[in-house]
Amino acid sequence: MRSIMHADRLHLLLPFALPAAAEASTALHDIRSPALDRLVARATLVERVIGEDFQRTLPHERWIARQFGALPATSATSTGVAGATRTPSGSGASGSAAADEAPLAPYMLRADGGDPGDATWACVQPVHVRIAHDHLVLIDPTSLDLSDEEASALLAVARPLIEELGVRIEAPKPARWYLSGDGFGTLAGASPLRASGRNIEIWLPHEAHSGERSRAWMKLQNEVQMAWFEHPVNEAREARGLPAVNSIWFHAQGAARPVRSPFSRVFSDAAATRGLAITAGVPVGAPPASFAALSSLSSLAERRGANVGGETTTRSSGAANDERHTAAHARNTTLVELDPFSAPYIEQDWARWNAAFAALQGDWFEPALAALQSGALAELGLTLCGDTGSVTLSITRGDLRKFWRRRLLASLFIE
Repeated sequence: MRSIMHADRLHLLLPFALPAAAEASTALHDIRSPALDRLVARATLVERVIGEDFQRTLPHERWIARQFGALPATSATSTGVAGATRTPSGSGASGSAAADEAPLAPYMLRADGGDPGDATWACVQPVHVRIAHDHLVLIDPTSLDLSDEEASALLAVARPLIEELGVRIEAPKPARWYLSGDGFGTLAGASPLRASGRNIEIWLPHEAHSGERSRAWMKLQNEVQMAWFEHPVNEAREARGLPAVNSIWFHAQGAARPVRSPFSRVFSDAAATRGLAITAGVPVGAPPASFAALSSLSSLAERRGANVGGETTTRSSGAANDERHTAAHARNTTLVELDPFSAPYIEQDWARWNAAFAALQGDWFEPALAALQSGALAELGLTLCGDTGSVTLSITRGDLRKFWRRRLLASLFIE
């Protein structure tokens, strides 16, 4: 088998691929995964991060921010290894609570085509909040099916309301805005997918130092909600049986920092991951459909001497960053972020989650195992995330011969 890329290490980041222990029997019902089972059984446990029920960020967000060094120094060292405890190989111990920071908005802005500079930015998204019996529930923003034309029309109404408050707004993509203003500088917000499907009361933005609600944010949110009430876009959506866009959601606030990449190239659809890679100066592209497609992309890139995926990259200035960039390439590690699980996980649609898991088995786990066995792949990394915690594993060809290792997939589930 031809080696993947001119690299020989692959790391798969899989958001929402790790169900909670209470949901595992339903999520993995009738799943047959011999390739993943063998990989997990023989792997070295690199890290197990145990989150908490009311953390406002998601494990994969914290993981990617930590890998690129995007966390403030105090967060990166507060619990040992960038907000997590590393579990030694062979140990059954669990990691401690993860630091609850993922200031990714400035990198998302860069991925969307903007320039964050040194300002503090928050991401703000149009959302639908559903009225339940005695509370409000946030709906997954990706399920809105909001077109760019609809989002642009709603943005045109909201923009002057935002600017009247002295808040700077950038919206290189109409369905994802970025706000920067002194009145929001200390606000902590929750990831939309962290709050989706839940009572929004505890997830609303609050002052990080006091826990109090922000009057500036509540004022802006209320004005936008009133401006969108009975807006033609929403009337047309409701006539088509779609939910109205009736609120906005604040999250991921932070300022851009110099970052470095432990990966020589990155494949992801996530704006945060792409923005971090661009800032670090490594090639970035959309995730291939399969391990075989990744191998084909690499072979083509090697023949042409071009960036993988055909995309150009903006490298940050400075000699220190160039040294980090060169070191990352020397490691020959490719990161692929695959996200078929988020929507079914949030919706608790375990049949669809199960189908996505089965597809990954044939498209990625089986060929990756074969590549390890043949020596075409030197090392495979797996980071499996849930909605509170994550597990990172490493598997080499030599590990596959360690028959005494018998870890079960079920042992990874987050309690």
